[in-house]
Amino acid sequence: MTLVEILGWTATVVGTVLAMPQLVRLARTRNIEGLSLVGWQTALVLNIAWTVHGITIGQLPQILSSSLALFTTVPILVLMSRELGRRILPTVAPSLVIAAVMISVDLGLGSAAYGIVAIFPGIAITAAQSVELVRADHVRGVSPVSLSLGFLNLTLWGVWALLVNDSGTMIAISTTWFVAVFNISWYVARRFGLRPFFVRTSQAEPEPVLVAACQEA
Repeated sequence: MTLVEILGWTATVVGTVLAMPQLVRLARTRNIEGLSLVGWQTALVLNIAWTVHGITIGQLPQILSSSLALFTTVPILVLMSRELGRRILPTVAPSLVIAAVMISVDLGLGSAAYGIVAIFPGIAITAAQSVELVRADHVRGVSPVSLSLGFLNLTLWGVWALLVNDSGTMIAISTTWFVAVFNISWYVARRFGLRPFFVRTSQAEPEPVLVAACQEA
């Protein structure tokens, strides 16, 4: 087994299980405190788009990692929608449209163009969680296990992309990696007593329409 194969399959395993602690916690407690709906909607976008990108470049690890992640992303969205009193179809519809646009770019303009487009939802999925970590009254709903696995997953795919010379993955992951570092650092600071900033006047509704995050395993 080559180094590329080891990295690819390791990233596949990590990417598949990274949201599992969040799903288990949410199913058990129904606590959405500190979770970003926008983040999980964005996760759905990326799961779909990266599955097709993996098919396009013929990389089985990427296909499996992204497609299997749907088995945690979709249930999380269903549970969050239920707790927020939203219908599931209007919640996931924007994700499906954006994923279709990204796939069209990938198929029509190539991997590099896809990578540039993928920067935006890649940043959105981590930045949406950043907003919740900064503004939420508490971060008890966020799983440090999932945050750490998400960071590890980005690191593994970044190194893998360098080795296989996949410009799309390299471009998309490079910026997102730094936001993931911020999320882990800010989570630790909040757990050690840092107070929230820019607190919402009402916690009744999280962010508008798009999503990812995690909970305490």
